[in-house]
Amino acid sequence: MPKKVKPAGDGKEEGPVPCKQVKVEAAGGPSPLNLDSPSGLFESLISPIKTETFFKEFWEQKPLLIQRDDPVLATYYRSLFRLSDLKSLCSRGMYYGRDVNVCRCVNGKKKILNKDGKVHFLQLRKDFDQKRATIQFHQPQRFKDELWRIQEKLECYFGSLVGSNVYITPAGSQGLPPHYDDVEVFILQLEGEKHWRLYHPTVPLAREYSLEAEDRIGRPAHEFTLKPGDLLYFPRGTIHQADTPSGLAHSTHVTISTYQSSSWGDFLLDTISGLVFDTAKADVELRAGIPRQLLLQVETTAVATRKLSGFLRMLADRLEGTKELLSADMKKDFAMNRLPPYYLGDGVELSTPGGQLPGLDSTVRLQFRDHVVLTVGPDQDPSDETREKMVYIYHSLKNRRETHMMGNEETESHGLRFPLSHIDALKQIWNSSAISVKDLKLTTDEEKQSLVLSLWTECLIQVV
Repeated sequence: MPKKVKPAGDGKEEGPVPCKQVKVEAAGGPSPLNLDSPSGLFESLISPIKTETFFKEFWEQKPLLIQRDDPVLATYYRSLFRLSDLKSLCSRGMYYGRDVNVCRCVNGKKKILNKDGKVHFLQLRKDFDQKRATIQFHQPQRFKDELWRIQEKLECYFGSLVGSNVYITPAGSQGLPPHYDDVEVFILQLEGEKHWRLYHPTVPLAREYSLEAEDRIGRPAHEFTLKPGDLLYFPRGTIHQADTPSGLAHSTHVTISTYQSSSWGDFLLDTISGLVFDTAKADVELRAGIPRQLLLQVETTAVATRKLSGFLRMLADRLEGTKELLSADMKKDFAMNRLPPYYLGDGVELSTPGGQLPGLDSTVRLQFRDHVVLTVGPDQDPSDETREKMVYIYHSLKNRRETHMMGNEETESHGLRFPLSHIDALKQIWNSSAISVKDLKLTTDEEKQSLVLSLWTECLIQVV
């Protein structure tokens, strides 16, 4: 297990302590990832470490290195992305900055070697061979089906967006200087070898990306070399740098990352506005005006501080006693920007309802459960001045894989909204393996039929 570097008996520091390592001998047969379910995938990804052990001992705490001597798994990893894939990808119209970065670490600083406009494979390969530049390919799951399949399952497992970048670095070169990220990181070594150095965080569980100067970070806490089939995990805030050893072939690895802006602080920011909105409707004290000229003060007054402290205690008391669905923006953002379910063919089952039309005598069940979120929030209809609360259902069935995690690409939300009176009926559907339409907690048969028909038309339920 990782240990802090301690002074040796002669007063000098010991070398880097290896992080927790697990060596896996080659299995007799194939050992592909288990893609039958989100939990099965994650279990196989970190095998032989158990998920309970991982989340108890490593998640958000310390690095985990799994070194594998498994030719079958190494071959599978290599199939996820290779240097040779770049030629066909460039022919599809890749652009510098958006899809590809070319860079190199020079004297501890990142040097960008991007050209303008469209990426041409011959130029890319020239920079790679002659300038010893690293090729960073953004979000390869947009084009590589197996990465789409893996990351879609991981988004279901974590309930958070999962992005990826591929890094291809020639021998004797380094692409990026020491830095830390604002995401949980899983490294899969695909081709060649990569030498890694990890350092203790200066900002544990960091909320933003930052470079770190070599003279600030000290000696590595962990140092090792990854080979094809190996996996490395480290928490956000972990300072790291990696290089491809000299005299060997190039290195290719994929960085799979998650849990950006998914902290309790983010969740609190997301929920507090709705809680204040609800409480102010019921409590006249929250609707009273602030003191005159408060906004002109250089410092917050003692009176304002006491008032806000009292309001926060009141909100905490109200929160303790509620079971209402919380978080509107985080849920919506996740549903809007995540991958659609993995499918073969044209994916017609995600956009065209199939099977029997639901009626009052039908029994229905929710489908694509891991791709649907349910939340409550103020009515977003600009024509409704009363701003009554509504139930919102957002889903990712119609999301575009091509724009996944691309930031400035336009995305739209897909889903439905219902009056708040429908919340109990919707919870019945969500919490049941199957339920009779007649048993839904709505006042009239017409409401029951209208609800299930809306959900069926959106491909969210099926008749069983």
